[in-house]
Amino acid sequence: MSAPDRPTPRGATAPQVLALVVGAVYTITGIAGFFVTGVGDFFGHHGDRLLGFMVNPFHNVVHLLVGVAGLTLARTLGGARTYGWLLAVGYGAAFVYGLVAVGRSWDVLDLNGADNWLHLVSALVGLAIALVPVQAAARARTTRV
Repeated sequence: MSAPDRPTPRGATAPQVLALVVGAVYTITGIAGFFVTGVGDFFGHHGDRLLGFMVNPFHNVVHLLVGVAGLTLARTLGGARTYGWLLAVGYGAAFVYGLVAVGRSWDVLDLNGADNWLHLVSALVGLAIALVPVQAAARARTTRV
C-alpha cells in the first residue's frame, strides 16, 4: 500500500488526517487572531497582521468556522472528503474575491496578497483531501458487503 492508502494506527485515512490537521491549524489561527485584533470594529481595516496575513475580527470568525468544520468532519472519510470540497470551493472563491478586493474599502475580510496565496494553497489542499485515493478504505467497504 502507498502512504495515502494506508490507514493510520487508529484507522483514520489520509484525507481524515489532512482534514484534522487543516481544521486544527485554522482553529488555532482563528483564536490567535483575536489576540491581535480584539473583538471591536468587526469589519475594520487597521492593518492588523498575524504572521504576515491581514486579519480582522470577521476574518477570525471565518477561520474558526473553517477550523471547527475540519475538526468535526474529519471523523469520517465521507466527512473529510466533504470538507475537502468545501475548502476547494470556498477558498477558491476567496482567492478570486481577493484578486479584486485587496486594498478596497469594501473588503470585509481585510485581505492582502499573502492571504490570496494562502487561499489558493488552501483550495489545493482541499482538492487533495477530496481526491487522494484511499484504496484500503474502499477495499474494507467492499469486503464487508
